[in-house]
Amino acid sequence: MLHNQRWLFRPGKPSILGNIQKKSLINRLKINISLYFCADYKKKYNKDVIKKTTMPYLTIQKKADIFTTFGGKATNTGSIEGQIALLTERINHISDHLKSNKKDYSSQRGLMKMVGQRKRLLTYLSKHDLTGYRALIEKLGLRK
Repeated sequence: MLHNQRWLFRPGKPSILGNIQKKSLINRLKINISLYFCADYKKKYNKDVIKKTTMPYLTIQKKADIFTTFGGKATNTGSIEGQIALLTERINHISDHLKSNKKDYSSQRGLMKMVGQRKRLLTYLSKHDLTGYRALIEKLGLRK
């Protein structure tokens, strides 16, 4: 209970607040206290539990190789060809994962989003650079 709200709950003395107001104030205080202790607990004990999201199959070197092969140079990460190649790599990896984990619906949704993004990028590339589009399709082996 907070210091300035102690006078509201005097045992044996009449209260200024009604019963409903007391209950809502108590519940708010419980929530604030529990949130405080949860945050304190996370700071002390859950340092190792919280992980950074990494993709171990897609290292920095592998990304650089993909962009070098398809985008011209490693720093050209905005090239359409490089983005499509990177998405293709990620799609292939998640497809292999879903073969053994058929009920992983969140990964399945992520896969569908990536396939849609790759499709949009391929459509853009086909409208702007048809020869580049055909070369990329051939290089990645997308259309059979």
